[in-house]
Amino acid sequence: MVEPAKHTRPELGEVFANPGVADAYAHRAPYPPEVFDILEELITEEPRAVLDIGAGDGAIARPLASRVGQVDAVDVSAAMIEAGRRRPGGERPNLRWIVGAVETAELGGPYALVTAGASLHWMRWRLTLNRLARAMTPHAYLAIVEHGPREVPWQDDLVTVIKRHSRYPDYDPRFSVVGALQQRGLLELSGSAESSPTPFRQSVSDYVEQFHSTSSLAREHMSEQEARDFDLAVEQVVRPWAHDDTLELTIVATLAWGRPRPAGDAGRRE
Repeated sequence: MVEPAKHTRPELGEVFANPGVADAYAHRAPYPPEVFDILEELITEEPRAVLDIGAGDGAIARPLASRVGQVDAVDVSAAMIEAGRRRPGGERPNLRWIVGAVETAELGGPYALVTAGASLHWMRWRLTLNRLARAMTPHAYLAIVEHGPREVPWQDDLVTVIKRHSRYPDYDPRFSVVGALQQRGLLELSGSAESSPTPFRQSVSDYVEQFHSTSSLAREHMSEQEARDFDLAVEQVVRPWAHDDTLELTIVATLAWGRPRPAGDAGRRE
């Protein structure tokens, strides 16, 4: 196979504007229910308003809106937000969708909690955290939530396939957004938690498709042939573990929360 062209971070972040990536998001595993219990407990001030940054299709924002007074979900991709509106809870009256970059979008506030998923990786960290610090209540937290399958027996073989096709030049499955922010002095960590393992059953085809919702493996970066090659390679890796075309996964979420320290180092992860 021809070595795939690598892309810059801005180019990778822009892929989320594509409707195909938004459609593939529907195949990602949901957050364990315990995540929302933990997030709700972190809110200690009024008004009970939450800002979800890099909201995507609202996987955090939509369930959380049923528990708080107001959720503002901001994402740079209109396609993602349109997909979120169509999904369960996407039309709740207390859920406001905002198309734009969190660094420049028109926000409300003050917010008693700010939530972020893996999309925080693509933001301009210093500008983002400066903005958040001004929009948060005095004791509000920024909570960073990451989740995914835990201890899959095909992990090593899967990483080999991903590295072969990824457009991200520095792909590292061990990378931690929280660790990188702390290292740069941008986040004063106050606490962390891990959800209980949650069983999740997924068809092989849906498991394969969800990888195309990521910035570095989006179909928009691949030729039709490469996309077929990638799909076949992942399917071959996981098929021996499937029963009746279904994979039995265990989803775990990690949460870390603290206060932004915008005086730290500038820019994205280098």
